[in-house]
Amino acid sequence: MSYVIGGRPVADRIVAELPSFARQVIAALVERVPAYAQLPAEELQGDIFRVVDHALRAFAQVLGSGELPSEDELRFLRESAARRAEEGVPIDVVLTAYHVGIQVVWESLVPEARPEEVGEVLALNALALRYLQLVTPVVSAGYLDERQTMFDDERSARHTLLAGLLDGSVEASGPLVVLALHVPPHPDELLAGVDAAIAGRRKLRRLRTELERHSREPVLSSLTPDGGIALLPGEDDRVDRIVADVAKAAGVPITVAAVATQPSGVAAAAGLAREVLAVAVRSGPGLYRLTDVLLEYQLSRPSAALGPLASIVEPLTEELVQTLEVYLRRGSRRPAATELHVHPNTVDYRLRRVAELTGLDPTRIEHVTLLTAALAARRSRP
Repeated sequence: MSYVIGGRPVADRIVAELPSFARQVIAALVERVPAYAQLPAEELQGDIFRVVDHALRAFAQVLGSGELPSEDELRFLRESAARRAEEGVPIDVVLTAYHVGIQVVWESLVPEARPEEVGEVLALNALALRYLQLVTPVVSAGYLDERQTMFDDERSARHTLLAGLLDGSVEASGPLVVLALHVPPHPDELLAGVDAAIAGRRKLRRLRTELERHSREPVLSSLTPDGGIALLPGEDDRVDRIVADVAKAAGVPITVAAVATQPSGVAAAAGLAREVLAVAVRSGPGLYRLTDVLLEYQLSRPSAALGPLASIVEPLTEELVQTLEVYLRRGSRRPAATELHVHPNTVDYRLRRVAELTGLDPTRIEHVTLLTAALAARRSRP
């Protein structure tokens, strides 16, 4: 079937004026789509022009025969989309080109339609829509397949580099901050009827995106929805802000251990970061460096003193332990009572019970250090 507009077969006119139509499409793309205006002139007049020329010729064949593109034609479009993906052209820009191309043809031909050709115009419009319905998923698949291949290659390269840095066989190109992260479940992961795996992956994607946003270089990481290791390029001066932003993006209160290192010390720093994190998670969410948990870290090392220290507070109930921890952290009974949601007299009573059961009075400065160490030893035990 050959569609006729203005007394002339549409397909014949497109073929006869192909260079002109191709130039019009290129001009429209540059005018309407900012990404095309940024492409090199040699690409616009070379590869892009050839693709537009080929696509218009194929569309003319569709209009001339009334049949949708062949497998060979679809393969060409798929391969062209793959090249755009390789060049980093966004997929929405690639797909827009096909719509703009048909729109240019439509705007050039339809105004010439005669009254008796209205049926032809409607049929032509229906065929153009079917063409786009077929071409859009083919182009999308070609683009996304290439992007997936590129992503897999990049991920494999990153994984290899990360593994080399963590086992000490590769040296970093500059200073790094090793982050060991503990990430609790997002509330969505705990909701009945919600796919916890999907909610966890969404949380992880937000976390990774925020880490990348703060770095001009790739952030190498081995992360799951529960946490893991990330290597942040640069010095330690921005880590507090970065961790705060990452926690906000993830939507959960995360615990992070940070260890700054020079290029040759990544493996050792990663080991230390994991050890600091193991101690820090017992103290609650936040950013921790070794200096923040020196006592707890030291007491977590195997030693003959660990058991006897922990046994000092062994007689205490969980309620008394909690009261003692809050009191020692806050430094006085009224702030401790506020945090515990009890009367100050209740705090006094519990502290007296601590003194009776342990022989150490939390209100006496000479006993505070030993009680603090005993609590740290208790937290360090499995």
